[in-house]
Amino acid sequence: MTVAHSQKSWRANTGDVKQAWHLIDASGQNLGRMASKIAVLLMGKHKPTYTQNVDTGDFVVVTNVEKVVVSGRKSELKEYLSFSLYPGGQRRENFASLQQRFPEKIVMLAVRRMLPKNKIGRHMLTKLKLYKGGSHPHAAQKPQPYTITYGQKAALGK
Repeated sequence: MTVAHSQKSWRANTGDVKQAWHLIDASGQNLGRMASKIAVLLMGKHKPTYTQNVDTGDFVVVTNVEKVVVSGRKSELKEYLSFSLYPGGQRRENFASLQQRFPEKIVMLAVRRMLPKNKIGRHMLTKLKLYKGGSHPHAAQKPQPYTITYGQKAALGK
């Protein structure tokens, strides 16, 4: 006699999701590499319960966003465009000057472009909290420090 195995797939529901809080220190972190790790945490792809149509991601608090770095000459050459919807209202600003004025905007834009381009992606972005300096107002949520590792050592868990 053979035992029948169930072939139903389990899908997460909104009530099933347990959302954790992660704390990332951006001091000396590469912008793109850090943003990709943050996007994975916000989407919940690091969890075995990841479901595409449900927000299974966690909250991410990033401190010291003004100390994020880019490689090469990107600080002078990378441009951010904005448009005021008026004729001649297009503005260009390079990385270095935007980092002086609004360092949170740089990290937010990098992460936003890695998230899904729909309602759920916009909801995921609301769980990203960015702060200048080392302090943040989310101590009551007890965010766990999250270290960002790169390369083969990270894949091997060393």
